[in-house]
Amino acid sequence: MVLLQADYIPEWMDAWLTSEFGLLMLLGLCLLEGTMMLRFMPSELVVPAALLLIGTSPPTVAAVVLIAVVGTTIGQAILFVLVRRGGRDYVLDNGWLPISEQRLDRFDAWFDRWGLLAVPLSNTMLFVRGLCTFPAGLSTMRLRTFVVLSALGSLFFQSILAALYLAGEQIIVF
Repeated sequence: MVLLQADYIPEWMDAWLTSEFGLLMLLGLCLLEGTMMLRFMPSELVVPAALLLIGTSPPTVAAVVLIAVVGTTIGQAILFVLVRRGGRDYVLDNGWLPISEQRLDRFDAWFDRWGLLAVPLSNTMLFVRGLCTFPAGLSTMRLRTFVVLSALGSLFFQSILAALYLAGEQIIVF
């Protein structure tokens, strides 16, 4: 089993990530991921792709994880502010926001049940990553609180991705 299919990395992304702008490109991809606008690849491949293309030395891994956390957190904060200012109707009436009324209702209930813990938990879960940004933005949660919780969840998620990639790299070498 291969953890990352390098054939699926778009050529332009390969070129940018391996250039001197690699970490800046990673920040941009993570901003897109955080705003839920990263549609051309699964968000779970961003950190492994960066590690594959940039390198896996300990300082590089730390930089990749840190940049991924900063980028996704800034992206989610932008989405949080848009949702806060636009309101529920804005969220549901705009086709570019990737959430339906049924999904929003489900995550509203999840947010009501778990409270503040819902934000970092949703940021660590596959397929629902970041979706609690919508109910959080519609709630009375402060932006500062959201940013801290979002960053914690993202740090956990990105660290897991990096660790899985590095473990897979070790398995493939032997």
